[in-house]
Amino acid sequence: MARTHDYAVTVRWTGDEGSGTAGYRSYSRAHDVVAGGKPVLAGSADPAFLGDPARWNPEELLVAALAQCHMLSYLALCARQGVVVTGYSDAAEGTMEESATHGGHFTGVVLRPRVRVADEAMRHKAESLHHEAAETCFIANSVDFPVHHHPVVEVG
Repeated sequence: MARTHDYAVTVRWTGDEGSGTAGYRSYSRAHDVVAGGKPVLAGSADPAFLGDPARWNPEELLVAALAQCHMLSYLALCARQGVVVTGYSDAAEGTMEESATHGGHFTGVVLRPRVRVADEAMRHKAESLHHEAAETCFIANSVDFPVHHHPVVEVG
């Protein structure tokens, strides 16, 4: 029997500047994302859609979710298979294409994980585990666009 996991968040619009959505430019895209006693995440639209560049937008959060999921899947695999990771960062990028009729869609995300392992003997296994992490990432398995991986593994 498959286990299920439920995730609940509240998204609360905070951008009424006095006249609600009376016009496309008359309101702020500001909103808060709240979940289970965690710090509030300040959200907005992408600046291209009149959002606040100081706040997280959904497109950034999607790219971040893919990068986080890959990292967490990868670290779990490394821990289980004896690869000691001592550092990890990812300079991830996503591309979204606007449509003339239906908003837009992501055309792809590129993850660029930089991994540091404790010993040279771990390098090959550390490199190969990125493929398995890509296959087991819940978020990557839930999107309909390609998620590419360009990992670099260093020793130190």
